[in-house]
Amino acid sequence: MLSNQELPTQDLCGLMADLLLKKQWKLATAESCTGGLISAACTDLAGSSAWFERGFVTYSNDAKVELLGVEERLLRRAGAVCEGVARAMAVGALAHSRAQVAVAVTGVAGPTGGSPAKPVGTVWFGFALPGQVLTEKCHFAGDRAAVRAATVRHAVRKLTELLEQNGA
Repeated sequence: MLSNQELPTQDLCGLMADLLLKKQWKLATAESCTGGLISAACTDLAGSSAWFERGFVTYSNDAKVELLGVEERLLRRAGAVCEGVARAMAVGALAHSRAQVAVAVTGVAGPTGGSPAKPVGTVWFGFALPGQVLTEKCHFAGDRAAVRAATVRHAVRKLTELLEQNGA
């Protein structure tokens, strides 16, 4: 049997869906750099309405503030690509939905927009599950499409692992 590391993204989505259904939980996404690709991967599965609640595409800082409740001063102080914003996006996705689980991503997909502190390929993830919010920073190599695809894959794989650990 393949490990979660080796499974194709669509198979990981199916595994994640099974875990969510077992718990009778729904998922919300909050996406910046992926522009809705995580939501698309989830809703590519037939029957996803049973476990996918909604997706927020909050590409601009204004959208992060208005739709998810991310604090403007956090965005001004740290920028959109940071741990605090990923956390706030995940928490905001839960607060503004009927979901029990959320995943949020904010990053620099490139080819422009990077800096020495936040080079192209830097992505922060936020994962909110009942009673816990976790964050993680990753750096993915490649062009814009590769960074975005790797971000989707990592988000689904990591959320699947967290659901497995949560007894789903």
